[in-house]
Amino acid sequence: MAGMKTTLDLPDDLVRAVKLRALREGRKLKDAVADLLRKGLASSSAPRSQVAVTPTARLTTDPTTGLPLIICDPNAPASKMTIEELLALEQETQSQEDFERLGLSP
Repeated sequence: MAGMKTTLDLPDDLVRAVKLRALREGRKLKDAVADLLRKGLASSSAPRSQVAVTPTARLTTDPTTGLPLIICDPNAPASKMTIEELLALEQETQSQEDFERLGLSP
């Protein structure tokens, strides 16, 4: 498959994350980037329907960015998480996604 060379200016942390993912998956960086771009394009082209998350919240897509957006009732109770809880949740979510991509169960 022929390709085109392209230069992109990306944030250092994003490049580092993609390089680490490619390394973990035993793939070339260019293949990992191409796969991530394909997935991103595929997910943004399919319109998302609004899904009920809770009785006071709904999931939709931001019309400008195409990113998922949770709209909550302004009077919904809020809870705060510590940095440690947020980092643990992020790590857990990332691990689950990695296992799913590899076809493994945690």
